[in-house]
Amino acid sequence: MTDVTASGTSESEAAVRDRSPDRRSALLRLIPIAIGVLVLVVGTLAGWDGTIVAAIATPPLVIRAGLVAVAVVAGLWLLAGAIARISASEPGDDGERDLVSLTRGVRLAFLAVAAFSAAAGWLIGHPLPIVVAFIIAGVDVIETSFLLVVVNRRPSEPA
Repeated sequence: MTDVTASGTSESEAAVRDRSPDRRSALLRLIPIAIGVLVLVVGTLAGWDGTIVAAIATPPLVIRAGLVAVAVVAGLWLLAGAIARISASEPGDDGERDLVSLTRGVRLAFLAVAAFSAAAGWLIGHPLPIVVAFIIAGVDVIETSFLLVVVNRRPSEPA
């Protein structure tokens, strides 16, 4: 016999409904890992083909100047976000750091480094810093996404 809750649903239906957002959020946490792998693969494949890398690194001068400006502004914006997130992770009254904010702050810091690397590549017209930017961004997103999955799976302390 199935027990029915006050809302008219069975306990097993309620349990399934309560679990589905956790599964959905767990799957959503895997999306950045997939994006990181994709960026890493694209950066690696682009690094093997000199014509693609040369085309990316040496577009016309006006476009390169625009790319440098966009990458520098993006890098500064990411760096400001990283500083804000890392600052927000300071220990609270309970003495524990907010590991999620800290991890996301570190992610933004490395993405800022990747943006500055890409800007340097376009500034000097050389492909190596751009390929390095792809690798930094891909590895960082994969690494910090795994860390966020682990941190979010930590059992909470009983009050």
